Amino acid sequence: MSHTAVQHTQAPLPPVGEQKSLSHRGLPRWAPAGFALVGILLGTGIGAAAGLDSKVQWGLIAVIAFLGVSYVTTSVVENKRQAKDRLATSIVWVCFVLAVIPLFSLLWTTISRGVKALDPYFLTHSMAGIPSAEQGGGVYHALIGTLEQVGIATVISTPIGLLTAVYLVEYGKGALAKAVTFFVDVMTGIPSIVAGLFILSIVLMFKIEPSGLLGSLALTILMMPVVVRSTEEMLKLVPNELREAALALGVPKWRMILKVVLPTAIGGITTGVMLAIARIAGETAPIILLVFGSQLINTNPFEGAQSSLPFYIYEQYKAGEVASIDRAWAAALVLIAFVMILNLVARGIARWKAPKTGR
Repeated sequence: MSHTAVQHTQAPLPPVGEQKSLSHRGLPRWAPAGFALVGILLGTGIGAAAGLDSKVQWGLIAVIAFLGVSYVTTSVVENKRQAKDRLATSIVWVCFVLAVIPLFSLLWTTISRGVKALDPYFLTHSMAGIPSAEQGGGVYHALIGTLEQVGIATVISTPIGLLTAVYLVEYGKGALAKAVTFFVDVMTGIPSIVAGLFILSIVLMFKIEPSGLLGSLALTILMMPVVVRSTEEMLKLVPNELREAALALGVPKWRMILKVVLPTAIGGITTGVMLAIARIAGETAPIILLVFGSQLINTNPFEGAQSSLPFYIYEQYKAGEVASIDRAWAAALVLIAFVMILNLVARGIARWKAPKTGR
């Protein structure tokens, strides 16, 4: 075909003005924010006009108005397909906001009420000789108890959970592996009070005195299945090609696991351990049953009663005095900060140990 024939077969492009006229109408990028503002105004106006006292009802009206305005406006300006897509996106955003509001409300309440009693004195002194109705005292003894009890539980449960996960992924086959997996899943949902009662039954049988170690054993029961499950999932993510390459070089399987599999998954394993620590740091029931609490500083977790941050919060709030309730909120803020620091450390380690992508 000649060059002239090719030119005749190609359709000429329309002028620039006609190209713009053929484009579909679309809403601006700030349209969702405008819909949200309209929904809030409608919810506030309808709620106030109807005399509704509950702000939750105002919020529900605002959500319905936001979804309705978003769908109708998009249908008129664009088309029904885009309207359905925007409606689904709006529902996702509404669910996200509804999930975030309680979290921010909890943080705001804890921070606003906890800062009243939180100061360096509060973090460096115990409640020895301080009546519950008086100002003063601190959380130092409870902070030491939490660190020691959670530390002992971590030292016990981490190697056991790690080795169990290695067995399930690398060696486990047959009925035994299925039974271990089943019991790990069951233990994941065990209430903390059940773990405390289990250790308490042993304490009563052998007439053992309360100590921080007993609370740590109950926390170990709660922490171990979380470590097993998280480590198992991380080991499964290691590519089989790495295992096969190591075995092809004649490396024993145990050495392959130690030198190839575990280093590859160490970031995710560490993150799982940190999250398991954060999970047990706020448990109260086992500590009440086994540690008994103490107003004094006890740095020996193997002898005598100890306190912990969750038990301290329970103890101070139960007293019912203004000063004790302020101390309870301050201790709750310290506990939240402790858990938040653990999560930040876990994220940092996961980012640090993540596999480096090269060209």
